[in-house]
Amino acid sequence: MRTEPIQQRSAERLDALLDSAAYVVDQVGFDRITTAMIADHAGASIGTVYRYFPDRVAVLSALRDRSMARFRARVAFDIQDSSPQNWWQAIDLAITAFVDLYRTEPGFHIVHFTERQSVAGGPVAGADAEQELVAHSGDDSFPVRLAAVLSDEFGLDGGPELLFRLEVAIEIADGLLSRAFRDDPDGDSRFIAECRAVAHGYLVSYYGGPETA
Repeated sequence: MRTEPIQQRSAERLDALLDSAAYVVDQVGFDRITTAMIADHAGASIGTVYRYFPDRVAVLSALRDRSMARFRARVAFDIQDSSPQNWWQAIDLAITAFVDLYRTEPGFHIVHFTERQSVAGGPVAGADAEQELVAHSGDDSFPVRLAAVLSDEFGLDGGPELLFRLEVAIEIADGLLSRAFRDDPDGDSRFIAECRAVAHGYLVSYYGGPETA
């Protein structure tokens, strides 16, 4: 029997630790989580956690990176799979993906963890293609990718202005969706509806109705 490659085992162990961190975050919040809690839930020694992460902040940063990577992958898949007919449908798919992951992805509210520190050595969120995607906090990679889709597929004028307005719309949506899920694990439907309405109204004020794009 061939021995499983060490790198694959390491990646699986890392993912298991992040799965445990996601569970604990949902139970106690990211302000109270400790490396000991993560190790205990994972059935691992505290030394195993420190093998991959220097401290709790590094764990939370890695979990956030993985959550955002999964969000990006989901949006890319949904846009390809659904073939939106106009720019607003593409943005609406992104909002829907965010809401669905909030409801179904353990620990997804870690996306609002803003204290970020680099993790010393090795990948921070698993060894797969999603590692090329970085969290959008402090980085414009997601708005850039979305801007490219809206420009290439739906004819919106690209460039710095589109990127800036998408970043504003993302900040608006992020704040309203965070509020929607603050007290309701399924999300307050009123805030989710307002998120769509406000983001739509803001972008339409610059680009007109989606049917004209």
